[in-house]
Amino acid sequence: MATTDTRTTPTPTKPTARESLDALVDAGSLLEFGADARHQCTAFGMQAKRPAGDAVVTGTAEIDARPAAVFAQDVSVLGGTLGATHAQKIAQVLDQAERACCPVVGVLDSGGARIQEGVSALDGYASIFRRNVALSGRVPQISVILGACAGGAAYSPALTDLIVMDRRAHMFLTGPKVVRSVTGEEVTAEELGGAGVHSTTSGLAHLVAERPEDAFGLVRKVLSYLPSSCWDAPPLHLARTPELTPEVPAEQRRTYDVRRVVRGLVDADSFLELQQHHATNIVIGFARLDGMPVGVVANQPCSLAGTLDARAAEKGARFVRMCDAFGLPLVTLVDTPGFMPGRAQETEGVIRRGAKLLYAFAEATVPRVTVILRKAYGGAYIVMNSKQIGADRVFAWPTAEIGVMGAEGAVEVVFRRELAADPGRRQELLDNYRAEALSPSLATSRQAVDALVSPAETRDAIIRTFRPLVRACRPRHRHDNMPQ
Repeated sequence: MATTDTRTTPTPTKPTARESLDALVDAGSLLEFGADARHQCTAFGMQAKRPAGDAVVTGTAEIDARPAAVFAQDVSVLGGTLGATHAQKIAQVLDQAERACCPVVGVLDSGGARIQEGVSALDGYASIFRRNVALSGRVPQISVILGACAGGAAYSPALTDLIVMDRRAHMFLTGPKVVRSVTGEEVTAEELGGAGVHSTTSGLAHLVAERPEDAFGLVRKVLSYLPSSCWDAPPLHLARTPELTPEVPAEQRRTYDVRRVVRGLVDADSFLELQQHHATNIVIGFARLDGMPVGVVANQPCSLAGTLDARAAEKGARFVRMCDAFGLPLVTLVDTPGFMPGRAQETEGVIRRGAKLLYAFAEATVPRVTVILRKAYGGAYIVMNSKQIGADRVFAWPTAEIGVMGAEGAVEVVFRRELAADPGRRQELLDNYRAEALSPSLATSRQAVDALVSPAETRDAIIRTFRPLVRACRPRHRHDNMPQ
């Protein structure tokens, strides 16, 4: 008789706070402080519950032989809730990061503000937020969400540069019970603020890990691209030969995955994509080029044809600002028909949010190279790091098209009378318009494009542009990395 196998894959065991830090930092490097600190609350019988450390492990350590300030909340102690002492310990970590000019990594798993401590708990959060803001753009701040991150606790990660979220973790301002009591809406914690929501819809999570140990590996990988502070140069690595540059379809309407182009330009196995499933019509991520850490921003033709919309612009803007804040040169790959039209986009604030991307590129002082792969039309051409908003060099592939709009739309406007008189001239008019208005040679003659390069020549052209510019860069504080 057949039987049914009812076995299921066991849920990974969540590490303790100390185990989390041991997995994150170099072996034996953690120097803990505040291990015997205890809260001073006596209300509601709390004087009988005064565990050492007050539900958070704090200290300094090394990550890949580089100094870091770290903390990890312990959900098994008082639910990981934050009171005045707990907050003071985290504040000391942030102060240490400021003084040592080193990254700070926080591992969050908490029930939120400690209700028994009232306003002291709320003030504790405020003291952390103020320090997060003060450190913004000065030292890298990374948050790892391993469990619950609810209420005011969610604001601190949102103020940091990058969030790594465990697949089973949750972040929200108000939990399912409160939502149900106030609005009557039935919603699960996963539906309200799970990793799926924050990695796709809200865009809050930059990276999602299947297991806690994977999350710590991602943190180490992120830090391998970033300097210890804005006053340090990004770390250099040995150069690696890239993958083969793929052939991009010449037909403008055919799709392809721009990530293959990225991997054909940057060092092998160096591209780390961020927010992969959010605003998928733009691709962002860290990579290395001849060993140099760089930021990559690219239109994605296989999603919404690579059009820019409100979400994509906002996603790109904060990444550009982060790279600029920490001195990473920017490589921009352009293949876009323009901004997404329609009432939905206008009401979502595509003008305001599109201006954020424009502002971020125009404000950036790091070396910047733009490569127009296939098409760059209208306002999107300008916004995607054009020469006139400050790109150091703009290259174009020989078959690229650059203009106010694509040939089909332009012919309908410019030659409407000719088409009405003789519809058979459409192809002739399209070919003439492409030759006279969209040709990349026209852009080179007017210095909007510095040179035409073949796909095979592109990597070398970018590297040779960056080398003298990177040597001339002086690490300094440029600006903050305000949440978008």
